Amino acid sequence: MSNPFFSSLAEFAKGRDSRKFTIEEVARYFMSRTEQLNPSLNVCLSLNENAINRARQLDARLARNGADSPFFGYPIMIKDNLEMEGFPTTCASKILEGYISRRTATSVARLLSLGAIVLGKTNLDEFAMGSSTENSAFGPSKNPWNPTRVPGGSSGGSAAAVAAGLAPLSLGSDTGGSIRQPAAFCGVLGIKPTYGRISRSGLVAFSSSLDQIGPFSGSASDALEALVAMGGRDSLDMTTTERDPGEMRRDFAATRMEETQIGIPEVLFGEGLDPSIRKRLLELREALGGKGAREVPVTLPHSAYGINVYYLVATSEASSNLSRFDGVRYGFRVKNPADLRTMYEETRDAGFGDEVKRRILLGTFALSAGYQEAFYRKARKVQSLIRKDFMEAFQHCDAILTPTSPTPPFAFGEKTGDPLSMYLSDVYTITANLAGLPALSVPVGLDGQGLPVGAHLIGPPWSEGRLLKLAEFISALYPMPLPEVHAGHPTVKGPGDRG
Repeated sequence: MSNPFFSSLAEFAKGRDSRKFTIEEVARYFMSRTEQLNPSLNVCLSLNENAINRARQLDARLARNGADSPFFGYPIMIKDNLEMEGFPTTCASKILEGYISRRTATSVARLLSLGAIVLGKTNLDEFAMGSSTENSAFGPSKNPWNPTRVPGGSSGGSAAAVAAGLAPLSLGSDTGGSIRQPAAFCGVLGIKPTYGRISRSGLVAFSSSLDQIGPFSGSASDALEALVAMGGRDSLDMTTTERDPGEMRRDFAATRMEETQIGIPEVLFGEGLDPSIRKRLLELREALGGKGAREVPVTLPHSAYGINVYYLVATSEASSNLSRFDGVRYGFRVKNPADLRTMYEETRDAGFGDEVKRRILLGTFALSAGYQEAFYRKARKVQSLIRKDFMEAFQHCDAILTPTSPTPPFAFGEKTGDPLSMYLSDVYTITANLAGLPALSVPVGLDGQGLPVGAHLIGPPWSEGRLLKLAEFISALYPMPLPEVHAGHPTVKGPGDRG
């Protein structure tokens, strides 16, 4: 997003290499902006106190050897369920109070190896369970477009950080829409890659078969470069692909709008969709047709069961994954428990928030004796049918267009008393996770209240490059204004004031 130095990764690299600015100046600018705005937005849970020192070191290396990556010196933020050695990882939960990571997530390590600077770690719904960031133990993040509205979730802090100009790129995780829905709410681009494209090593697991790591950015080309940098085989995650991440660049360059067929599931543009979002998406469809894209009707008959399937599969895996947080090995533990069982029970009761407890209970029930066949195994069978529906649809189209969210960003407290209503916030995004497909949200302007609207594109496996090129075409049709928080910039120290 807009800042005094650059508007894209490529422009950053050009300015850095021509010595138009120093890496330290850029890092100081974003740190200063975060210190200025974070008290009101609550986007960042912890700042990297070593960021300025790392920037100085990179400037020295740049003077000696130059840079071999556009990410050399590039500032980013990461969601606080991604580990970084020596830094707190809280997952926005009291139960991880005091925990310091002993390793770095592969996705983060690959960006660091290219010279990126992690400025801080962003807020989220506790253990990535939520659609509004209201479930954080450290308070909700605010939407930069309207502080009375949620930024979405669970990666609401990462989306809001980019929208507010606290970092030009951030990382989030997506289990059922947790990158794409907050991207739509905050007016930025967010992409969830194909399952296996990016290593999950170092991501604190919520639902292992659905979780994926992806970037938020202000442009499709920046998101592309981040995916390429993070992608590829990782011996620490046996689900990762052997495919060359560079194929995404080739697909991006080869994609033409006039050669693209867009699948339209008309049923998803009907009942339950906010009229202002429907209006904006219908305008987009007409605009894409004017650029040469052809609409193709598609049916996804089993998508209607997506919410049901997701909340059986995801909660079942969550109940297993979160069993490790018991007060024994790390993080929070109640004081002076009467016995071991009491320590387990009281630690988990005090350490977990209501939404996490709710999902653990749902998952434990679904996996319990007598119910596993009726619920969990049946959900897995329907999940395979959802994927089959998509693969059949992609025989006739290159990408499927839907809304990202059924509503604009909602007010704080509007849905917290109605968990089912909150769960339906992800009704359009969940099926891409269940099918393991790449999907993104791209901004398509503002609604009548001045709130961002996102369009959702789902592609066949390994089609991230094509999807991002389509997003670039769409972004050109809908140049986004900036939230009011961009009206003023904090003072940027000059070359003589780097102190």
